[in-house]
Amino acid sequence: MEMIYSALLLHSAKQSVDEANLTKVLQAAGITPDTGKVKAVVAALDGVNIEEAISKAAMPVASAAPADAGAAKKEESTEEDDSKKAEQAVEGLAGLFG
Repeated sequence: MEMIYSALLLHSAKQSVDEANLTKVLQAAGITPDTGKVKAVVAALDGVNIEEAISKAAMPVASAAPADAGAAKKEESTEEDDSKKAEQAVEGLAGLFG
């Protein structure tokens, strides 16, 4: 977790996310970096557009306005459907064992 936070910090500071910088950030935070993990994180982020990844992962913030009643009803029906599916799956598995 600390590695990802360090990489995001470097990215927001417009610094390159490389082994040396990532190690420096971790050491500054009082963490002894594992060189294997540092290399793995740097390799995993190679060629990744971090801005694009952040924008895709960002969740929309809920507004203070009351939720739509139709949406709440839809959620309830989804939960009921899920429980029915789970019951059917259990019944199907019970049939396997007689």
